[in-house]
Formats: sequence, C-alpha cells, structure tokens
Amino acid sequence: MSLLLGHIVDALGGSLEGGEYDAPISRIAPLEVAGPGDLSFLSNPRYQQQLAASRAACVIVAPAMRDLALARGPCIVVDNPYGYFARATQLWRSRTAPAARLGVHPSAVVDPDARVHPTATVGPLCVVERGAHVGAGTVLKSRVTVGENCSIGARCIVHPGVVIGADGFGFAPENGKWVKIEQLGAVRIGDDVEIGANTCIDRGALQDTVIEDGVKLDNLIQIGHNVRIGKHSAMAGCVGVAGSATIGAHCTVGGGAIVLGHLEMADNVHISAATVVTRSLTKPGQYTGMFPIDDNARWEKNAATLKQLHSLRERIKALEQALKAA
Repeated sequence: MSLLLGHIVDALGGSLEGGEYDAPISRIAPLEVAGPGDLSFLSNPRYQQQLAASRAACVIVAPAMRDLALARGPCIVVDNPYGYFARATQLWRSRTAPAARLGVHPSAVVDPDARVHPTATVGPLCVVERGAHVGAGTVLKSRVTVGENCSIGARCIVHPGVVIGADGFGFAPENGKWVKIEQLGAVRIGDDVEIGANTCIDRGALQDTVIEDGVKLDNLIQIGHNVRIGKHSAMAGCVGVAGSATIGAHCTVGGGAIVLGHLEMADNVHISAATVVTRSLTKPGQYTGMFPIDDNARWEKNAATLKQLHSLRERIKALEQALKAA
C-alpha cells in the first residue's frame, strides 16, 4: 500500500518543495530509520543532524528548516510539522485500515435501557449497563465497561479494558469498621475524548465525575469520584487523580504523577512526571516536585539533610536577629 506524495499534500495542505507530485510513499517513519520510500518529519530543531543524514523520500519541516531540508532533498513546509505528521497518520490509517464495523458485537452485553447511537461501535465482550449512553461515532474497543447511567459523547475512542462508572472509593469510619457510602452520581464524558487501555474513571458519590470535550487519557490512569477535568487536557500513563480534584482546561500531567483530592488546578497548568501535587495551583505554568535519583547512600544523606532544613532555618533566623541586636 502506498500514497502519492502529491495526494498527501492535496489532502493536508503544505508546500511541497523539491519533490515530485507522483513520488510514491510506502510508509511514515522516524528520521533516523526512514528510507527512500518514506515520509518523515522534523518537529524539533535539536534534531537537525538527523535531518541532514536522513534517507527519507520527503521530510515535513517548519519554514525555518526549509533551506536545510532542501539541501538534503524534498520537503513539505508547514507551520506545525508535528501537527501535520499527526494528520498524516490519520490520513494513512483512513486509506489503509479496514473500515470499522458499526454496531454492537455479538459477544457484547447492552442493557435494553441503554442507548447506543447507530453510528457507534461496541466491541467484543463490552458491557453497557442500564441507562448508559454511547454517542455518535464513538468506538468502544474490547472489554470496555460503561456503568449504569454513565454517558459518553460523540467521536470518542475507548481502548480495551477501560472501566467507566465503577464505584468511587467512599467509606465512613464507624465503631472501628467502614460503612460504605453509596455512589449515587455517574460519569459524564464529552465529545472527542480518548481513553487509554485499563484506565478507570469512578462514578461520583453525589454529583457526577466529568471529563470535558477533547480530553486525552493514557493507559492505566485512575480518576477518582467527583473529579472534573477541563477541555483538551491530557494525562500520561499511570497518573492518579484523587476524588473531588478539579483540573482546568489545556492542562498536562506527566506519567506517574499524583494529584491529591479536593485540589484545584487552573487552566494551562503543566505537571512534570512523577510529581505529587499537594496544593491547589492557581496560576498557569510548569510545576515539578521530584527528588532526583542518586546512588542510595548519597540519597539517604540528602534525605536526612532535608529533614533538618526547618531547624536550620530557625537557627539562621535567630543568628540574623542576634547580629541585628549587636
């Protein structure tokens, strides 16, 4: 299977320079391994050296890299090479992959009181419970569970093993035992959301857990009850968001990070991988909270020193006051 280079440009735009319209493209590949029949891209100027050495048939580049790319060979010049690459992968999939089978797989279980749009796809071994709703063009891959009264909007992709609407973790202590708090809310998911494999989104205790339009969640993420995630935010694998946290729009959370419960994050907040968010973040920006890796003996010494920082601060303050009084 191949596409003509000119057909790609016709479909996606951009300026084809130094290349032939009829050149066949057999795949999309990274710069370092691309061969004579491949389309590649350069999104970061740090990889200019790879560009010069690449054997790709054509490379997608920004205007600033045009001359360097032309010195190597054909290129497509666009303002956002990474975005163009993403759309190129979609074009490739649409031309090469078999069309998705609409409707409900025979092995899926859909409650009679659930609503599945005629253009949606419910894959093998899925369960759609009573009162649930699956929107137009949404695809549930295999073994997805959509709990009672939970809703998924249009054009969503839900990967294998996802559980939407399991009970949130709610228990009240009483006389040395735990009393279950029934989770009476649901989960509401907007349009154009993608949820990675084996991610779990808990239903709300009283109000709904809400995932707004355009959110992207990676694999193995835990979203607690009554969490709200704003439009077009994205989270990498193994993130955990505790109950009742509110995350703004256009936020990103790196892999393995933790957001504690009942906190708020403003729009355009970006959390580095493995960070633990312990307080609300009211201003946009990049936030990091990691103890750097080290050999164990030195790490233990540094950790022990950190424990002394408060007392050292108090001693310094006392010394400063003594010097002022002298």
